[in-house]
Amino acid sequence: MSDVNVKPFLFVTDLDNTLVGDDDALAELNRHLSKHREECGTKIVYATGRSPLLYQELATERELIEPDVLVLSVGTEIYHNGSDKPDPDWIKRLSQNWDRDRVVATTAHFSDLVPQPQSEQGPFKASYFLSPEAAVEVLPQLEDLLQERGLDVKLVYSSGKDLDILPRYGNKGAATAFLRESFGISPLQTVVCGDSGNDLSMFESGETRGIIVGNAQPELLKWHQANPSDNRYFAKAYCAGGILEGLKNFGFLG
Repeated sequence: MSDVNVKPFLFVTDLDNTLVGDDDALAELNRHLSKHREECGTKIVYATGRSPLLYQELATERELIEPDVLVLSVGTEIYHNGSDKPDPDWIKRLSQNWDRDRVVATTAHFSDLVPQPQSEQGPFKASYFLSPEAAVEVLPQLEDLLQERGLDVKLVYSSGKDLDILPRYGNKGAATAFLRESFGISPLQTVVCGDSGNDLSMFESGETRGIIVGNAQPELLKWHQANPSDNRYFAKAYCAGGILEGLKNFGFLG
């Protein structure tokens, strides 16, 4: 084992079409991660756009090992060690300059924005369906109107259909940085994995190791190609197989 392999690392992964999607590769990855956590103290984090309800549905359908931390609703909710109470420090941070009612009132001006089910809404997240055809015009207009109204938010459009409006720092990347600081783990010992636009914020930190799975969505691939980095790995394999490939490339797994 090399030096890096025996150090704990912070492993942060999206779920749908990233960790989940190839059951055989997932089983192999689970074995490696469980062993590394037991022997070295590695921290396992799931960072997903799913709400608590939809996460529980997935957890009953797939063999997921219990994470140390759950980051749900595109980074706007953080739960530690199986707790059902969100991290209060993260709530306090997201509450700054956030006015969900005014955000929703602003979106009402756009008929192409179709609200997602109530289960997918959250105190720090307003979510809509938006077709890729309409998105070309709606996204810049919506962003301009939100800025005119003094709303400091971030628009996250992914998979050609899902639009999430979040507090400026309420995303997966900011949540990862928050956890990294909490655990005292360096960027060089942090690896993030994803496949779509709502994972992009995790890859924007320069030193953090990033794994983009082989089945990644066009919006993430376009960004990856425009922003090359030696700290980011584009896997050939899909889903968990791509994660395994990337972890071995970076030396986190032998």
